[in-house]
Amino acid sequence: MNRALFSGVAGLKAHQTKMDVIGNNIANVNTYGYKGQRVVFSDVYYQTIRGASAGSATQGGTNPSSIGYGSSVSAIQANMSAASLQSTGFGLDVAITGEGYLQVMDGEGNTFYTRAGLLDYDANGYLIDVNGNFVLGNADADGKPGADKIKIDNVGSVEEAKASTSVSVNDIKYTVKASNVGPGGNIAMTIGASEDLPAGMKASAVISSTGAVTIKLNAFEEFANMDELNKAINEAILEANDGKEHAGGKFTISTPVDVFTEPLTGAQIHGQAGDVELGTVSGGPDTFFGGGMEIMKPSVDFKGEGEIKPENFGATYVTGPPASWEISMKIGLVEYKATVEENTKSPTLLLKSPDGDYLQVTNPGFEAITTQYNKDKTPDADGKFPAPIAGERVGAFDEGATGGNIAITPSKPSKNLGLGSASIGLAGGTDGGMITLDQLSSITIGKDGKISVSHPDKGLIIAGKVSLANFSNPAGLELTGTNYYAQTANSGEPVLCDPGTGGTGSLVTSALEMSNVDLSEQFSEMITTQRGFQACSRIITVTDTMLEELINLKR
Repeated sequence: MNRALFSGVAGLKAHQTKMDVIGNNIANVNTYGYKGQRVVFSDVYYQTIRGASAGSATQGGTNPSSIGYGSSVSAIQANMSAASLQSTGFGLDVAITGEGYLQVMDGEGNTFYTRAGLLDYDANGYLIDVNGNFVLGNADADGKPGADKIKIDNVGSVEEAKASTSVSVNDIKYTVKASNVGPGGNIAMTIGASEDLPAGMKASAVISSTGAVTIKLNAFEEFANMDELNKAINEAILEANDGKEHAGGKFTISTPVDVFTEPLTGAQIHGQAGDVELGTVSGGPDTFFGGGMEIMKPSVDFKGEGEIKPENFGATYVTGPPASWEISMKIGLVEYKATVEENTKSPTLLLKSPDGDYLQVTNPGFEAITTQYNKDKTPDADGKFPAPIAGERVGAFDEGATGGNIAITPSKPSKNLGLGSASIGLAGGTDGGMITLDQLSSITIGKDGKISVSHPDKGLIIAGKVSLANFSNPAGLELTGTNYYAQTANSGEPVLCDPGTGGTGSLVTSALEMSNVDLSEQFSEMITTQRGFQACSRIITVTDTMLEELINLKR
């Protein structure tokens, strides 16, 4: 009966081990990259009570008789099948879509392997995992898989450079540059104008704590050319900086177009570019058609230039319906026209040329022009004037004012440069030297393992490549905790591959592999394990009862 006791104990131990494994599986159901395990039982050694015998002509053969000593755990196997992927939104998370393992190295130089791609980088620029161990691969991204530490800021150097910027105002490109090499020239500059500066002071400046410069040009002082403007600006900056040169050095504004066709005031340099100086109308009479019409203003694109003579300004009658007067004004060879109908109510009219430029005038009204027409006509007995005849013309000028001509000048763009409206932000000034981690942005890992970083001067750079390790027998890897596996004698040597080659899967960024534990299966295993444990315990209690009966025989 001792054998039964030992079998029961062995069964309890085996089922307890299985329950331990099941518990570990369930505990890691949400552990990224975890691979579930199973326990395999086997029977243990046997005591042979009777050996087998061969049969003869007179006696049949007999089979051996053996009594076993319970069960034991023969193996704990890992299920290395791939699990589903979960999107995380973290840019440096990676999942492997097929075979393969990420390589990591701890502080003592030991290499481990993992399916949990929770990656990050440290202050020294090394690619690491969530445990702070180095992620291995190719540091040079030359296409060969490797097992080196990857330093994502090891992407070369930048040359020293001066800050500059280009702005476009009214289709004219202005370039602003700093003379000194270095980031000191990476500043914002604002150009304004002031009527409060004393005579003789062409410009003043204010320098902020960040080095930004605000320039005020004297609105009344004239600048003969761009060199004179640059000189005034730099003198003002020097004075504002207590006689010391600005960190950016001297600043120059240049343009391929000579914008100083004549001296410009500070107000004109600052003023809104694209403004128009309207044309003028002067001389001659002030009103027309008996005081019914006045010239108000020309359009911003008015092209008329010369004189309006009395014989070239009038109205011609047009029969209707509705009847109307067509006002015409001839300037040189161009005729500007407008129509006044009997029912025209608008207070103003546009005397337009065929090109569309115009003079805006007050509407004289149909009756006012008709009255002007009838001044030299005789009414009938009832005091009524006959209707004008189609094509008849009436002069626009009042009597006594016909001797003067009207002088016309065209509209033209103003002299304002509009530098006050320009957004000037100098950039690109560098000290040169090796690129540092703080200068990089947009760090991403591609499906082929390439690590891309973005630099403001160099653009997109490949900083390295993550390599995967593949094994001939992944199930032979040893679990070491913290999602890591270690190489064993039965796993085979690691074969390094670029992701997506050599039988490995490619990488998926912003995703992680979930645990492959099936909860429904684990709960079923838990029930059968519990019943097995319970049955083994019954073996012990029943055997104990039998021993008790045996002892009681002596009574």
